Amino acid sequence: PPGGIAGTGISTLVQVSADSQRKEAPAPPPATWGAYQKKSEESNGVIAMVDLLIKDLDKEMTEAETTEKMSQADYEKMMSDSAEKRATDSKSLTEKGSAKADMESQLEAHGELKKSSASELMAVMKYTQSLHAECDWLMQYHEVRKTARADEVDSLQKAKAVLS
Repeated sequence: PPGGIAGTGISTLVQVSADSQRKEAPAPPPATWGAYQKKSEESNGVIAMVDLLIKDLDKEMTEAETTEKMSQADYEKMMSDSAEKRATDSKSLTEKGSAKADMESQLEAHGELKKSSASELMAVMKYTQSLHAECDWLMQYHEVRKTARADEVDSLQKAKAVLS
């Protein structure tokens, strides 16, 4: 027969059906990599390593979070302690400043008092010195004056006796 109806290939269908009527086994498929096999031993080791890495990473992240929280708490405590210390230091500085001002005014007042006391002391010492000089003069001439007075009393008595 000619090559089918207007060369449409119907004869090929006939051949295919003729092939299907043959009872021979088809040819084996071409050789490839072979059937899919799960490489369980090799993949288990890699998966275990990845799981171990994930666990280690989770552990490190947990430790980092804990450390961060503790560090943050320490920082906040340090900042509050620092603020408290600054307030205490500021108050102390203010108190010391006012105490210094009071002491400086007292020092100035005591300085003026010292000057006035020193000039008063000088006046007292001058007076004491003049009294001492007068006393020395009286002591030195006491006997002479005593004798002169006794002589004067005696001459007054003689003058009274002459007049009576």
